[in-house]
Amino acid sequence: MRAETAQRAAPLMSGQVIRHSLMATPLAVREALGQLFHHPALQSFGPTTRDTAEIVLAEVLNNIVEHAYGGHGGHITVQVEVLADRLLCQIHDGGRPMPGLELPQGQLRRLRDDDLPEGGFGWHLIRSLARDLAYVRRQDLNTFSFRVDASQ
Repeated sequence: MRAETAQRAAPLMSGQVIRHSLMATPLAVREALGQLFHHPALQSFGPTTRDTAEIVLAEVLNNIVEHAYGGHGGHITVQVEVLADRLLCQIHDGGRPMPGLELPQGQLRRLRDDDLPEGGFGWHLIRSLARDLAYVRRQDLNTFSFRVDASQ
């Protein structure tokens, strides 16, 4: 007979704020995501919530690297506030502003089997997985925020 190990959730660290600064490069994004999502405060959430938040944050950070900074580097700061039933994320960067100073709609375009694009799904994914999306540009700083609710 095999002994089963009971997994207990980490104690909830509600109200804790995790801050992380990174350079706007693909490698720095990958390293930052690894550090953020292994933080003890996030371990109180189930893997679905953590994975959802990581997917959204990865899309946002990679968009900043590719589009806001155009692959030329820059600085990004990330703040994740851990609450009992949700994660609140806020990202700041000094890259180019969003076109029209608005978030992309994230509409999927009609695809043909012989014409599958490499990209173009990120904003649809972000809008599908996150809530309370907000974007502002003040002076030379972009601020984007979103919420990910804990899985039921």
